[in-house]
Amino acid sequence: MTKNLAGGFQWAIFLIASSIAAPIAIANIFGMDTADTALFLQRTIFVLGIACLIQAFIGHRLPINEGPAGLWWGVFIVYAGLVGVLYSTAEESLQVLQSGLFYSGILFIVFAVTGVVDMLKRFFTPTVTFVYLLLLVLQISESIMKGLFGISSEGDLMDVRVLLAAVAVILITFYFMFHRSAFISRYSVLLSIAFGWLLFWAIGKAPSIPKADGAWVTFPDMLVFGPLVFDGGMLVTTLFLTVLLIANMMASVHVMESLLKNAFSIQTEDRMKQASVASGLNHLLAGLFSSVGPVPISGAAGFVSATRTPGLRPFIVGGVIVTGISLFPQLMALLASLPAPVAYAVIFAIFSKMVEMAFNALEAEENSKRAYKVAAFGLMTGVGLMFIPTESMAGLPSAVAAILSNGLITGTIIAIIIEQVMMRFVRVK
Repeated sequence: MTKNLAGGFQWAIFLIASSIAAPIAIANIFGMDTADTALFLQRTIFVLGIACLIQAFIGHRLPINEGPAGLWWGVFIVYAGLVGVLYSTAEESLQVLQSGLFYSGILFIVFAVTGVVDMLKRFFTPTVTFVYLLLLVLQISESIMKGLFGISSEGDLMDVRVLLAAVAVILITFYFMFHRSAFISRYSVLLSIAFGWLLFWAIGKAPSIPKADGAWVTFPDMLVFGPLVFDGGMLVTTLFLTVLLIANMMASVHVMESLLKNAFSIQTEDRMKQASVASGLNHLLAGLFSSVGPVPISGAAGFVSATRTPGLRPFIVGGVIVTGISLFPQLMALLASLPAPVAYAVIFAIFSKMVEMAFNALEAEENSKRAYKVAAFGLMTGVGLMFIPTESMAGLPSAVAAILSNGLITGTIIAIIIEQVMMRFVRVK
């Protein structure tokens, strides 16, 4: 019981630390004040906690935490730019996005029932998995490095003390991860965050804990942005978006299954249809509570590999803790005050394991020459798109802009297309 509780607390901190950036950034884009931002964060964390439990009990049944989907983040950014163009107010745009989450939830379930999910599974070869994982690490690396340098917005100067302290947290995280003691390696993330928080407090770089106003316990409000509405443009957007989210979900599940099989000798059953239905329920929940659409996070494999905790029970405990914490505003304020460089330092160590997994996946490909060519197309396209500002795509249809502004998804799609073409029409030895 103690082991499950400690492991669950570690999962809870990892989930919250890796998820708070998206809702805060979205709230800022839509001009929400401090109170509305806190409520938006609360609703998002609440939904993520419930989403983890839904996947654990009726979905893929793997220790993969749910996080705000990068694709939905991109769509929120695009629709924020439509305020004053297609929608008169930010609330009207958010109302359409809230409805879009319902559309996506229904589509997830329809695709699972009709067999679309089974059809998509065969596209995730070792080469595609390699491209996806490497692009995932490259996409998040900019945010990680800015966080380590203490840069929170454009034009900020790097903070040398923050950088040195963050490097110390990275080193101690690696030390804990590879420690001889099974206890220390298992709880390396928890210990590293505690060490980093104390270190930043000692050097005066830990933010003060804000005082939460109002009741001690608050339940998230529902349909905050108004009743559901029909929007044809959003329906088309969610149609394409849901297919890409299914691909994202499959990649995360495939990576975790490979890790459990190769590193822990744990066999898993094919539950991709159930995972899609669970994702549909999670999106309906996200729409009901006016938050951000969740998706299984591939970084969970790095977390499990680093902490050597492949069990489902600690993960379930973590989901319960996250859901419970979201109901207490003061606890949410406490966790939100975790120094960002500490979170980024720990995530740096975790995602280094993802790079290792990427190359392990590539080694499993029998036709290496074809794999290299496919990877070249996927990586060049995906990385190149990461350098193009999102604002440059404002004139495109929202569905197209959401896809092209996400180098991870576009690069993976290109890799899938090129590989399928080469497998059928090009003979590479």
